[in-house]
Amino acid sequence: MSVFIPFISGFIASFIGVLPPGLINLTAAKVSLTDGRKRAMMFVLGALIVIFYQTYISVIFAQYINGHQDIVVLLHKIGLVIFIGISIYYLFFAKNPNLQTDDDFHLKSKRSRFFMGMLISAINFFPIPYYVLVSITLAAYNIFTFDSLSIYSLVSGVVIGSFSIFYLYVAFFNKMKSKADYFVNNMNKIIGTITGLIAVVTLFNVIKNYF
Repeated sequence: MSVFIPFISGFIASFIGVLPPGLINLTAAKVSLTDGRKRAMMFVLGALIVIFYQTYISVIFAQYINGHQDIVVLLHKIGLVIFIGISIYYLFFAKNPNLQTDDDFHLKSKRSRFFMGMLISAINFFPIPYYVLVSITLAAYNIFTFDSLSIYSLVSGVVIGSFSIFYLYVAFFNKMKSKADYFVNNMNKIIGTITGLIAVVTLFNVIKNYF
């Protein structure tokens, strides 16, 4: 299997996971505004190192789970419910993201943005179950295999995809606030549509293999 496919799959998965405004990307943007782009990129580098290990651990865990089909079946069904729930939330209930930075958004550490990035990324446990589910789903469609080359390709795609989103927040946050109204106002619909499509594909996979 070409290493390019797992790489692109990891890139797309990370793009979907990191694109919505969250603690890491908004903090990176705030550091850029207050301390400059160089220090913001040091923050991003620290976050990416943790993301690399989180993703690698997730894939290794997924490899173990993939050898136990009863767990795989359960995770696919759970994943289907999760993707449907996320789609419904973003399409009908989620509020438009607020890209304003104000006094409620505090940055306490001034010593090392690098270690600050590692710390904030480390307390974010969402990537682990997310990439476990992504890895198992990709393996189910023969897009990904659990050999060393494919694993590192997928992890590299995740890291580079995450870096791309972080860089967009760091470099274009001010422009995003004033000139990206259309994208911001429609971000929930975009995410909801993507996860909805994933839910449909997952549903077909569940019906095909388990019923």
